[in-house]
Amino acid sequence: MNATTPPMRILLADDHNLVRAGIRSLLERMPGVEVIGEAEDGIDAVAKVGELQPDILLVDIAMGGLNGIETAARVTKEWPAVKVIVLSMHANEEYIAQALRAGVAGYLLKDSAAAELGLALAAVARGETYLGPVISRSVIDGYLARFANPEPKPEPLTPRQREILAHIAAGESTKEIALALSLSVKTVETHRAQLMERLGIRDVAGLVKYAIRTGLITSGD
Repeated sequence: MNATTPPMRILLADDHNLVRAGIRSLLERMPGVEVIGEAEDGIDAVAKVGELQPDILLVDIAMGGLNGIETAARVTKEWPAVKVIVLSMHANEEYIAQALRAGVAGYLLKDSAAAELGLALAAVARGETYLGPVISRSVIDGYLARFANPEPKPEPLTPRQREILAHIAAGESTKEIALALSLSVKTVETHRAQLMERLGIRDVAGLVKYAIRTGLITSGD
């Protein structure tokens, strides 16, 4: 960072005095970084963000009042120009996902090397999202696990709708279906409309194709 570039203005939020002091000391040894304030909990952090308008809020994930994720969500909503980096002891995917949904620009483990904090600050200052190597690995592993074991898709049709669809696909008229299933013509028409609405299909030909594709009937039926 050259002499004409203003320093990154950092607000530090952590509810442990010694931790805050240690991180502040580390930050103050970094070129191009200025610590403009400290907050001792999430509520204090939100208030000071509004007062000081930092470039980056560095926030502990586990705090009283508002935790780091709740704080991040409020800050990113009210002051979108302020970037939030979460410091955490947790590398599990759920914490990471919650933080990203809250709009954080970075997620860093507290036991990371000091140099990694500098990398995170620089990346976030460039408008990038920073996840440390361990965090990135956790996200990838979670994605691969879901890919290998996908959740079963819910059945889009009720048993009665599938039954009526089979009759429609077999070429039966509304009256024929009503007679076969001991239903009124109006009820069959209602089921047909619901089928088309639920499947996003607008004609009988499309219903037939769907029935064949899902194995409800075969192309030779």
